[in-house]
Amino acid sequence: MNYIQSSQNSSIKEIKSLHLKKNRDSQGLYFVEGIRFVSDAIDNGQVISKIIISDKLEGLNGGSELIEKVKSVCSDISLVPEKLFKEVSDTQNPQGILAVLKKSHFDFQKVIEEGSSVVILDCLQDPGNAGTIIRTADAAGISAVLMSKGCVDLYSPKVLRSTMGSVFHIPIFEGLNITETIQVLKQKGYKVIASHLSGKNNYFQEDMTGRSAIVIGNEANGISDDTANMSDSLVRIPMPGKAESLNASIAASIMIYEIVRQKVI
Repeated sequence: MNYIQSSQNSSIKEIKSLHLKKNRDSQGLYFVEGIRFVSDAIDNGQVISKIIISDKLEGLNGGSELIEKVKSVCSDISLVPEKLFKEVSDTQNPQGILAVLKKSHFDFQKVIEEGSSVVILDCLQDPGNAGTIIRTADAAGISAVLMSKGCVDLYSPKVLRSTMGSVFHIPIFEGLNITETIQVLKQKGYKVIASHLSGKNNYFQEDMTGRSAIVIGNEANGISDDTANMSDSLVRIPMPGKAESLNASIAASIMIYEIVRQKVI
């Protein structure tokens, strides 16, 4: 295990650079933090490029065990003072372990061909909403999450934390052309169902027992007109109260679990 004390060290500089999307994209790398998150990455077979450990980690609950665990999967491990670790961390109270991972890649055609249900995010911008929807889709056994161009970056630290590790469990595709994506889905027999305030049917009146693609729109503007026009069905979620709209992740969760309800029953 290397010991790094300088912020000018190349490994430290590399991790700092990964705070920016353009560098994550160009290098095909991102980072996760915390005892549970790093442990989940190892358990789910993620490719780990390097690991940085704070000298306070060993004193934390589960810290010593994780140090031994990471030694079995990564040869590039560095120990740093707590002060230096805080410089590279994205959290206010870091636990003292950070792993640089290679981005996962999936075969889009294969996932769509073998899947039965997907969630499409149309220009969703809020990191918490995106992460929560990914987590819900994972819990519900959805085949994939498809993120259009204009969505928040999947690999931003806030989105990753919101997924609570589900980013390792479900295929997720970024930067998709939503028009082309919907066309492909329709060709493969998916029924495209979009949450929309002008929907004619309530969501639970829609048949989701077959191949289904749920579309969730931007928090402020909803789905685009083009997406609405291409959708097979526009559905609404009843709101007998006085709120004008639902949070995007709540709307997504309601519709995702309607797929589960219909297929289980």
